[in-house]
Amino acid sequence: MAIVLGPNQYGKAEVRVVAVDRSTPRHTFVDLNVSSSLRGDFTAAHTSGDNAHVLTTDAQKNTVFAFARDGVGTPEEFGLRLARHFAGSYDWISGARVAVESYGWDRITVAGRPHDHAFSRTGDEVRTAVVTVDGSGPGRTAHVLAGLTGLVVLKTTGSEFRGFPRDRYTTLAGTDDRVLATAVTARWRYTGTDADELPFDELFTGVRTTLLETFASTHSLALQQSLHAMGEAVLERFPHIAEIRMSMPNKHHFLQDLSAYGLANTPEGGAVVYHADDRPYGLIEGSVLRDDVPSAEIAWQGTPGFC
Repeated sequence: MAIVLGPNQYGKAEVRVVAVDRSTPRHTFVDLNVSSSLRGDFTAAHTSGDNAHVLTTDAQKNTVFAFARDGVGTPEEFGLRLARHFAGSYDWISGARVAVESYGWDRITVAGRPHDHAFSRTGDEVRTAVVTVDGSGPGRTAHVLAGLTGLVVLKTTGSEFRGFPRDRYTTLAGTDDRVLATAVTARWRYTGTDADELPFDELFTGVRTTLLETFASTHSLALQQSLHAMGEAVLERFPHIAEIRMSMPNKHHFLQDLSAYGLANTPEGGAVVYHADDRPYGLIEGSVLRDDVPSAEIAWQGTPGFC
């Protein structure tokens, strides 16, 4: 029996980059969190401490800042530039993965007009991109995952949950009318079309809108059904997307018992009062994909769980 080194990668995690374009009086502001990982022949570094094949994580960090100086563009475009650079740096590097989180900022409105250089953070929602470049040289393949996290949605009716099996530990009552709330994490993989030609901003906006519209318009019998409907709608509207994976925690809202105060908690005569429970929560995860598009699991390596 021999003990050998298994799959491995290394890189620089969470490089915080803020880029401000002041070339005109109307400034643009980009706020990113960038993580890089390299794959290749790093056996000697692990087994004997030989660092001859180690592109330092400090150099990776500096590359992120240097590339931002030339402009960021979309998170997907920035990730492609970095991943292709790292994968082509040395013969012993066989691939690179770059994950980008983009934090949204809106212009502050002053006297009815968006300000040229003052911004406010949009909230917890984050746009994401993960680019994986596999191989080196002209034949290398780039895989692009776009996505978002923290898209919090809620509907006050149009949701049911009943018909589930009951055992000795089941206490939950079925319902034909409930509050349905979740925080959507979604990532979608673009097909083999030349990634440099894709309108990433337009596609991101379109997918986000589709997710929201489908959540709102689907009469939900279960959060699983909503997830599938949302993914199906995205694939129907956007032929460049091969698959979409989603993670959706069920943000439970339970009716509060007001009987101790002599109050009926019903729609008649006043507001219905709920207790918003942050934990424990149901966690619904799944993927919706085209059955005629080849899988690309390497695109998802290093991305925990479904998303």
